[in-house]
Amino acid sequence: MSIINIIFVVLVLGIIYFIMIYNKFVSLRAGIDASWSDIDIQLKRRYNLIPALVDTVKGYTKYEADTLEKVIKARQQGLNAKSVDEKKEATAMLSSALGGFFALAEAYPQLKADSTFIKLQNELSSIEDTIQNARRYYNAIVRDNNAKIDSFPDLIIAQKFNFTKRDYFELDKSEIDAVKKMPKIDL
Repeated sequence: MSIINIIFVVLVLGIIYFIMIYNKFVSLRAGIDASWSDIDIQLKRRYNLIPALVDTVKGYTKYEADTLEKVIKARQQGLNAKSVDEKKEATAMLSSALGGFFALAEAYPQLKADSTFIKLQNELSSIEDTIQNARRYYNAIVRDNNAKIDSFPDLIIAQKFNFTKRDYFELDKSEIDAVKKMPKIDL
């Protein structure tokens, strides 16, 4: 084999490797966008369920307007959120408001027994599980993307074609504590 043939083979292999790296970045970007869309859909389902829950509770709790207003305000903030950070903040606010909302239901036994309320609460719980799974998948793809951007020689292609790191969609420790902490109801 002549030196020209060797150079040609090395050049072709280099081009193929470049194409593979570039296509992997494109694939990761598409996966991140698709998984973010899945999260967004589940968050919208969650926000659409809130008015039905609030309406159901209104009939039982005439003096708990503050709790209901917090839930409605958190829902609206979530609907208006655009970026990952805004959605993260809105999710934490809504989770905290819903914690107070469901603790309120403990003070009204007839509400806890209402079949519509139980159905809506179960549906919300199902949506929460779906959001958690979608968030986990999104964060895994973001992790892969961010690691690839930091890896050599991939980082050269990432910089050349403006592939950027993405933010994770996770709750801060204080937000996790707020979700876990249920208000104490003294009956």
